[in-house]
Amino acid sequence: MIELLSAGTLTTVQDWPGRLGYWEVGVPPSGPMDDRSFRIGNLLVGNAAGAAGLEVTLAGLRLRFSVPAVVAVTGAPLAVQLDGVPVAQWTALEVPSGAVLKLGSIRGAGLRAYVLVSGGIDREETMGSRAMFAPARLGGGPLRKGDRLAVGAAVAVAEPGARPERAAPAIANSWKLRVVLGPHGAPELLTDDGLHELLAATWTVHMHSDRTGVRLTGPSPEWAREDGGEAGLHPSNILDSAYGVGTIMLAGDMAVVVGPDGPSLGGFAAVAQVIRADLWRLGQVRAGDEVTLEAIEPGLAAALHAAAEADIAGRPAPEPSPRPRAAPSGALTPVLDAPRDGAGGRLTFRRAGERCLLVEFGEPVLDLRSRVRAHLLREALDQAAPAGLLDLTPGVRSLHVQHDPDRLPTIELLHILSALEARLPAPDSLTVPGRVVRLPLAWRDPQAMSAIARYEASVRADAPWCPDNIEFIRRINGLAGEDEVREIVYGASYLVLGLGDVYMGAPVAVPVDPRHRLVTTKYNPARTWTPPNAVGIGGAFLCVYGMEGPGGYQLVGRTVPIWHDADDPPWRLRHFDELRFEVVSSEELGELRRASVAGEWAPAVEPGGFSLAEHERFLEANAEQITAFRAQREAAFAAERGAWEAAAA
Repeated sequence: MIELLSAGTLTTVQDWPGRLGYWEVGVPPSGPMDDRSFRIGNLLVGNAAGAAGLEVTLAGLRLRFSVPAVVAVTGAPLAVQLDGVPVAQWTALEVPSGAVLKLGSIRGAGLRAYVLVSGGIDREETMGSRAMFAPARLGGGPLRKGDRLAVGAAVAVAEPGARPERAAPAIANSWKLRVVLGPHGAPELLTDDGLHELLAATWTVHMHSDRTGVRLTGPSPEWAREDGGEAGLHPSNILDSAYGVGTIMLAGDMAVVVGPDGPSLGGFAAVAQVIRADLWRLGQVRAGDEVTLEAIEPGLAAALHAAAEADIAGRPAPEPSPRPRAAPSGALTPVLDAPRDGAGGRLTFRRAGERCLLVEFGEPVLDLRSRVRAHLLREALDQAAPAGLLDLTPGVRSLHVQHDPDRLPTIELLHILSALEARLPAPDSLTVPGRVVRLPLAWRDPQAMSAIARYEASVRADAPWCPDNIEFIRRINGLAGEDEVREIVYGASYLVLGLGDVYMGAPVAVPVDPRHRLVTTKYNPARTWTPPNAVGIGGAFLCVYGMEGPGGYQLVGRTVPIWHDADDPPWRLRHFDELRFEVVSSEELGELRRASVAGEWAPAVEPGGFSLAEHERFLEANAEQITAFRAQREAAFAAERGAWEAAAA
């Protein structure tokens, strides 16, 4: 066993590549943020590169070993002592039984260190991995003083110490991140000059960066449009986009690089993805560091990845060694093929960085036909199962495909998707299976309201949605009073279009009846805290927060947990479920939440299903009232935007 005499600032167990296959339901891969240091450390002690080890943030870890062990400490430079005697990083250390290993503080440059032990750390796997997703306590929470860890019996790939001491990477306070552009960019969302400015800028790492995302402050993007339409008032708001690790999204006026604990789905434009060879650098940037972005071609990104993999394995770099160069000016658009009419309508294929492809259906408007088309293509791709296909994440009008570009090149994937789409059935020829799920909702629940108050006090007191999100929803939709907002929220039937918008099975859902579609904008900047299971509206969508964390939806109340570990599967909502809310008080909700956690209560569920043909007949029958509601909403939306512009003048 290994006993933690001190757990330091933040220490977690991680393995590599982490928890795969659950991205579409909001479970991130986790794993080491600096996978290069982690994997090399494992090889130094004779493990396979992915064996479980410890990730240490900043300082303070002390371990006592009750058995002899071989250990390597890698990552950012710091003082390491074994029974009080200084020892080296980046080499295999013989640790006798009873010895104490102490890590000092990471000072000046870098943020994370890694402790790898021959045999690995032996913990029970959760959803196929030992990696900790600490914010949701998936795989366990951060380690604490007094915890004991078992040394595993992972199959060795080499004798401990058989590999020579490795050179530490260059870690400083200035970083270059090479990126492949996409899925969004110029000229539809950003101007050409605006995109060039983002790539030419020197960014500063924000103090609120963590494993969920590295936040960067820099120039305000120069947008090619005034707002996000149905997605929200800010031009960064889009109907939907799934992300991959390393995706750079523009969340309002801040750039955020999605980390290994980041969200899988959201409503912000994404302009690039950090290449695989540079992802380890995200684990070592710290608040105040400077970051520049360099756009490169996918072919160069692949060559750099091959060189990086050879370096980790201790092999000579492939020849000739690739030389970084910028992407040509014509590569600013991420569209892989000219938008065209597919079997069911408009179809656009976008490169979404080095290892992702985004398929968009129809025009950038909320149309449930597009969601059904995405569902059908996802099913067809599941059945085809080409080698190299990784996670699939359907969104509101898109399908995000993560792939291994070494086994499945992006252009080959494009041809597969195009051929599959051409053979899909008509989207209005079938009923998509689903259920009706009823959840309690406490209006103005104190926990949800406290998140708004915290934001007003510590982030942005002058935000137009402060001090009251519900009043903002009323105003921006042209409604007479709060009762009208409440009636619409409780009267709507919300079709679940995506899961994982804010982690752990969190639904992004839209009212089936357009007369119930309240449109808002998202917080800018985002909240730093949201209680678990808060209910909010952003753009035209409703979301239930799967766990505590940051957020940007306008909050109306709170419901019960939507993730229950004892269930199989633990996510309680599914794509194409219809979600309906029932009125409860905050006190009643508290009792239901306790009963839910104890397994003594579960939501009421009825059979259901979504027929696009029936839905379109409903739209036609109610077209006059729907048009009138939209006109009222759009006039109020325009008035709110005008007030913002006047206030900023």
